[in-house]
Amino acid sequence: MTPSDYVQQRAAGSGSSFYYAFLFLPPPQRAAITAFYAFCREVDDVVDEMQDPTVAAQKLQWWRGEVDAAYAGRPTHPVTQALMPLAPQFSIGAGHLHAVIEGCQIDLEQTRFLDFPALARYCHLVAGVVGEVAANIFGRSSEQTVRYAHTLGRALQLTNIIRDVGDDARRGRIYLPVSELQRFDVKAHELLKREAPWGYSERFTALMRFQAARAHATYDEALALLPEADRARQKTGLMMANIYRALLREIEAGGFQVLHQRTLLTPLRKLWIAARTHVLAR
Repeated sequence: MTPSDYVQQRAAGSGSSFYYAFLFLPPPQRAAITAFYAFCREVDDVVDEMQDPTVAAQKLQWWRGEVDAAYAGRPTHPVTQALMPLAPQFSIGAGHLHAVIEGCQIDLEQTRFLDFPALARYCHLVAGVVGEVAANIFGRSSEQTVRYAHTLGRALQLTNIIRDVGDDARRGRIYLPVSELQRFDVKAHELLKREAPWGYSERFTALMRFQAARAHATYDEALALLPEADRARQKTGLMMANIYRALLREIEAGGFQVLHQRTLLTPLRKLWIAARTHVLAR
């Protein structure tokens, strides 16, 4: 299997909504974003799939060394081998990859966030930086497009957090800020229990409505930042925004039943949203 085959399989096999947006890109950009996305998946899976925190920390440290070696011309992993030939063309720097690793290190060491500024810093590392890289790959003429992409990345991550409350609780993690749990009188043990009668209280629903409202506001903020001149080039990001926002609305319509299940859109629906955005964003 070639490095290109490996990252393609990694991206397609993830089942992510991002993959459906990538399909509409020209081949060089599709290859770059697929390789970068595969890198993000590899590093993220270190934390999600590794049972021993010590081993996970060692693997993240290995990835730090691999990034440094790759940018010194010595990549050894199929992901970095696929990414390195494309990195200079699309301004993908070692700092971008190290930021993603740092975000995963936070996942490894921290299971709670005191307040939203602390969560926002985490979102910057695992999603905002990813948005910046994506903006460079898709193409841009304005520095403001980077701000748009960073903000959109935060909106996507906030949607992920809402969707994954139950999955994260199963791993002992709560990404909803402690200060906001206190504000809505939702106890951590109620989330970790992941079942009625504790879970789906009016207090929990009010908390989740607050989270959803912030996510919608962040989408609106991002879209307002996108310069019209870059709209067509950034339509892949707009596909992601529309797919994830449709997911957020689905969760809202279902009454935020996220503790015992994971709300998903069907592949056909995601592909339809991506295709529709592709046409409208021209």
